[in-house]
Amino acid sequence: MHPAEAPAIDEFPAGGAEAGPYGIAAGPDGALWLTLVHSGHIARLSVDGGFEQYALDPPTCRPTVIAPGPDGALWFTRYQDHRIGRVTVDGETEVFDLPTPDSGPFGITAGPDGAMWFTETTTDRIGRITGRGEVTEFALPVEGGFPSAITAGPDGALWFTLNQANAIGRITPDGDTVLHALPTPGAAPVGITGDGTALWFVEIAAGRIGRISTDGRIEEFPLPDRAARPHAVVAVPTGECWFTEWGANRVGRITPSGEITEYDLPTPSSEPHGITAGPDGALWIALETGGVARVAP
Repeated sequence: MHPAEAPAIDEFPAGGAEAGPYGIAAGPDGALWLTLVHSGHIARLSVDGGFEQYALDPPTCRPTVIAPGPDGALWFTRYQDHRIGRVTVDGETEVFDLPTPDSGPFGITAGPDGAMWFTETTTDRIGRITGRGEVTEFALPVEGGFPSAITAGPDGALWFTLNQANAIGRITPDGDTVLHALPTPGAAPVGITGDGTALWFVEIAAGRIGRISTDGRIEEFPLPDRAARPHAVVAVPTGECWFTEWGANRVGRITPSGEITEYDLPTPSSEPHGITAGPDGALWIALETGGVARVAP
């Protein structure tokens, strides 16, 4: 549904269309941090619109998802050159090789064990990297599953989407894995987030928002526009989740009971991807066409 009164939405430039803002995360410095997937930069955006960017080598590394780490830095995946990057709040970057070639790292999150956990899309593995760059990989019991987004759950485990296996996975810090099949065939889940009790995820191909309890019980909530292609999702302290609709140029909100509202973004066809709760209490959205949107709380 579309409410009569939408929240205030502002947009800030962030490198332009050739840069391609994709992932976004709130940093420990009170700013937003972005991956510029096309130009190969990491960028810092202050809440008043101040913008800085830091070049990566090579620029074709395709930085993708970014997340704050327990060490006060931001960690990000480099999808094209199959490595993990780290950037400090001062803009100093370093890079870590992965043991498995051509692994296609995509999602990344801080785990409950002081390490960062990430997905390897092309090799059906979940990876763990310590602050010193030591990497462990865990093979999943699936072939061609395309593990995508990953988040820490309320149960001390990591939860992730399997985009091509149509499932949600759970892995403990010891590597024990369970997969939960989705009720809707071909749903192609991507983003996932935890609300402190359960996990919420988006089904990009089915136009639904899903919820899975820690014991594996799944609910699905259809969007009014089933072709909206929901991409990323984030939980906020008030209990609801916000998500991007890449195919419909909207941002949506879902309550714990499943009530959905949607809001149009100001710039047409802006390709909203990553979303995060900002340090100012607003929602911040990376727009691949070259900007960042701020949705007032």
